[in-house]
Amino acid sequence: MAFWWVNQNQTYEQEIGGGYMWSPKRNANGAYNQFYENMTLAQPGDVVFSFRQQHISDVGIVQAPAQSAPKPQEFGESGSYWSAEGWLVSVSWHKLGRPVRPKQYIDELRPTLPPKYSPLNAQTGSGLQSVYLANVKEDMAAVLVSKLSAKDQAFIANAGSSVSADDEAIAALEDDIEKRIEQDTTIDVTERQTIINARKGQGKYRRNLELIEQACRVTGVTDKRLLRASHIKPWRLCDTNHERLDGNNGLLLSPNIDHLFDQGFISFESDGKLLASSLIETDQLVALGVPLSETFRTGPFNEEQRDYLSFHRHTVFKP
Repeated sequence: MAFWWVNQNQTYEQEIGGGYMWSPKRNANGAYNQFYENMTLAQPGDVVFSFRQQHISDVGIVQAPAQSAPKPQEFGESGSYWSAEGWLVSVSWHKLGRPVRPKQYIDELRPTLPPKYSPLNAQTGSGLQSVYLANVKEDMAAVLVSKLSAKDQAFIANAGSSVSADDEAIAALEDDIEKRIEQDTTIDVTERQTIINARKGQGKYRRNLELIEQACRVTGVTDKRLLRASHIKPWRLCDTNHERLDGNNGLLLSPNIDHLFDQGFISFESDGKLLASSLIETDQLVALGVPLSETFRTGPFNEEQRDYLSFHRHTVFKP
């Protein structure tokens, strides 16, 4: 279990109410940002301290690894300079019975602050506005936890048993996109339903895909009843409804392979080489039937599939 610190001054209500954290992937100028990169490092069961207005008012338990997701529409004008695409991490939030003001305990916290990427000013104890998600080492976390009530400490102690298998935040985000499609009067009623069905790999989208793909690229399974129609560029990230229905934007995959691909734990090079995330232990991938041989190739992809796979490697895959 790891500990994290998230600054939520601008988007506290939306993120706490929606059960998630969201950040861009890069700075506005495209530069690397460690506080955004940390989103990909948070794992289920990790504890997050929510900081706003110089107080820690909530703690949360990470429910699922980060997934690529568009900026939540509910943010409105908040972070108008942020990119439209970022990382979303599902979190189960718990409001503290007694908020903690770190500045009050800076003498205890100062020796525990990291020399780089600290969420607090070491001299004043004030929160640093340049921080989004910062890693909190165990000694710093111990000080913060010691300031919580017994009930709030118990919530953190039970973090491991507070993880759900369902990624509710991603589901809610897709529900919102689906609702907007349903309300889009510029699209024919039948077409709207076709686009919505594609979210679950059904209907016209699956038929389009089956004209291109005949089997799971990894396991070789050919029985269509055992395969899932998986979008390469996720349904929620598609720029157009054409992409949501494009058979080239998909692969037929066995359920375990589909899950790994959807979560960004595997991807494919244009030549068919399988890429495996370092976030999953090798023995677990082998147990799931993932071929890790350097010589393994899936077979050729067409030009359109290669374009979608490039997006998957750069946006969804977690190296």
